[in-house]
Amino acid sequence: MSNAVWFISYKLKKNVSVEDFLLASEKCNNEVLSKQKGFISWEVLRDGDTWIDLVKWETTEDAKNGETAGAGNPAAREFYSYINMNTCKLQLYSVEKVH
Repeated sequence: MSNAVWFISYKLKKNVSVEDFLLASEKCNNEVLSKQKGFISWEVLRDGDTWIDLVKWETTEDAKNGETAGAGNPAAREFYSYINMNTCKLQLYSVEKVH
């Protein structure tokens, strides 16, 4: 069974502090995502106003189950409150080869 990766692209809402957003992402990671079965890591990337989250999972099933992990969690709600959800796109990839 291969690992899986979430590739999530999005833009932040206008007037969002990058520092506040990164603190919220760390809190969401510590309180929600990192506690999920099969979670490996979460990298937050940026190019201008486009952000990418690369979240690695042990299996595709773990990644799919993780999609609803933050439902109702205050840390997850805070994290998502900074994101322009109209720009958010989640893609799930299976890892075929690591060099």
